[in-house]
Amino acid sequence: MPDFESSRVPLDLRTARFEAVRVERSGDLPTRDESTIEVALLDMNHEYPNIGHDAIVTALRDATLALDEELARRHLAVRVVSYAVRDKLMVPVHRDGRHRLYVGTGGPGHLDPRRNLTPRGTVEIREDPAWETAIWRLFDEIAADETSALYGVCHTFGLLCRWSQVAEPVLRGPGKGGAMSGVGTNVLTDQAVAHPWFERLVAESPQGRCVPVLDSRYYDMIPTTRALPAGMTAIAYEASADGEPGDALTMLEVARERNGFAPRVFAVNSHPEIGAAERVAGLLERLLARGTITREIYEERTQLLPALSGDRREERLRVGRYVFGDLVNRKLDLLVRDAA
Repeated sequence: MPDFESSRVPLDLRTARFEAVRVERSGDLPTRDESTIEVALLDMNHEYPNIGHDAIVTALRDATLALDEELARRHLAVRVVSYAVRDKLMVPVHRDGRHRLYVGTGGPGHLDPRRNLTPRGTVEIREDPAWETAIWRLFDEIAADETSALYGVCHTFGLLCRWSQVAEPVLRGPGKGGAMSGVGTNVLTDQAVAHPWFERLVAESPQGRCVPVLDSRYYDMIPTTRALPAGMTAIAYEASADGEPGDALTMLEVARERNGFAPRVFAVNSHPEIGAAERVAGLLERLLARGTITREIYEERTQLLPALSGDRREERLRVGRYVFGDLVNRKLDLLVRDAA
């Protein structure tokens, strides 16, 4: 795939074969078109200013551009349908067959929406928990459908952990230094080392099982059981002070492709969607120009850029591709090539 990380992010992301639409009410959902592959983006940000949502949309645009010749030959296009899940209670319905690729974002607040009663920045917000029942149903249907895939980050990871009942959120207290922000370290499990997809990441990692990730979270997901349900695999834990696996689960495979090669439902408690500093700078400029963020937020978020340009930059980007980007791109490519 061409290197898009250093390219400028345009104000208008539309191309001849790509568009993104926002669904905040049922009437926003576009008419289905058999020549358009629709990717469902589950926006968990509750209108909170962020880079992640647009980073995912832009990455999907890049993937579409890389598939341009194949799409043109098959007379196909790609549409990202962004559902405002938590603030507008918009959740896609899987059984209608509209989507076979879902991507879930990060977001603010407690992982249990019933706990979000007070607006306290990103730790707690005020929200209507009515969307949770629909999301649980969606997760059930995606997990049961071997033709579909879901890849998520941060808040979506926490929701998958709660839905599957494998882990519960615990606020990071003083003993862990409070909220985690910046480049941290995850330790891949024995199961990851033996995994057909992740074994290559271990082989390419300078520190073996210890891999850098971009963290931004107030809550750890602490396992509630020693043995995961059948078919689920713990891929990584947060590194403890001595470099060994800690108590917080950070990567979870819920389901694998039928051929056993790659994860089909998978999420991480980090932000692999946030790419190189050049791409983040471009996204911030675009958000500011469109009025999506204020100058104050723009200045605040640009302080992240030095961390993204650090000495583990290339390794962090490689990890991000293995745990998110390449999985999303792989499924999109399969959908294009399987289209009639």
